Amino acid sequence: MIDDPLMARARRLWETLSGGPVPFAPDGGPVVVTAPASALCPPGWVGSVLLGDAALVTAPTDEVADAVRRALKDEPGMLVEPGAIARALPVADVLGPATLACLSPDGFRPYEPPDVTVATLPAGDPELLKLLASVSEEDAGECGLDEITSPAFVVREATGLVAAAGYRDWPGETAHLCVLTAPQARGRGLARAVASAATDHALAADRLPQWRARPEASRRVARALGYRELGRQLSFRLRSGPH
Repeated sequence: MIDDPLMARARRLWETLSGGPVPFAPDGGPVVVTAPASALCPPGWVGSVLLGDAALVTAPTDEVADAVRRALKDEPGMLVEPGAIARALPVADVLGPATLACLSPDGFRPYEPPDVTVATLPAGDPELLKLLASVSEEDAGECGLDEITSPAFVVREATGLVAAAGYRDWPGETAHLCVLTAPQARGRGLARAVASAATDHALAADRLPQWRARPEASRRVARALGYRELGRQLSFRLRSGPH
C-alpha cells in the first residue's frame, strides 16, 4: 500500500493507460506485460514508466516482452536509460526519457506577475496555431498545445501571442499540461505565468495536474509552481528480427 496519495494517483493513471489495466508491483521493481493497445508508447513500441521504485513496461508482442524480461535480469536500471537499453537490446528508435511530475492542491505555488496580463482563448484558436507554426517542429511536438481540451491561457504582445498554456483531459480526471513560449520571449517568466493560470483552472475542476517534460527549462517551470517529480517515461522500438 502506498502512503503517498500523489504517487498513488499517478500510478493509477498510468495503470489505466497501460491498456490492461496492469498494476505496478506493490513491492517495487518492474512489471513487463504484452499490451499491443498500450497508450504508454506509439503502436509497435515498448513503453516504460518508472514511478518511485516501481515500473510498468508494455510490449507489442510476447516475443518482445520476453526479450525485455531477459534484458532486465542483467540491467534492471535500463528502463528509462537510453544508453542502458541500447546496450541490452537491439534498439532502433527511442523517445525520451521525459520526467513526469504531478501537483497536489496544497503544493501549488501560483505565479501572477503584476506586469503580465494573461488572457484566454478557445482551444484551436487561429492565434494558437500561428504561435505553434512559429516554433520548431521539435518544440511544437514537445508542447502538445494543438491537443488541449481546456481553454488556452495566453500572453499577447504587439507581434501576437508569445506564450500559451492549457491542458488535455486524460483518464482519471487528469489534466495533462501543455506549455509553449515563443523563442524570442523566453527567460521572462511568461511560461510560468500562463502555466500557473492553466494549473489553477485544472485544480478548480478537481483534476490532477500532470507535467511531462524533457528540457530542463520546462522542468524548472514545473518545480517553481510546486509540481513534484515522481518518475520518468521512455519509449523505444526494437529492430525487426530475432531478439
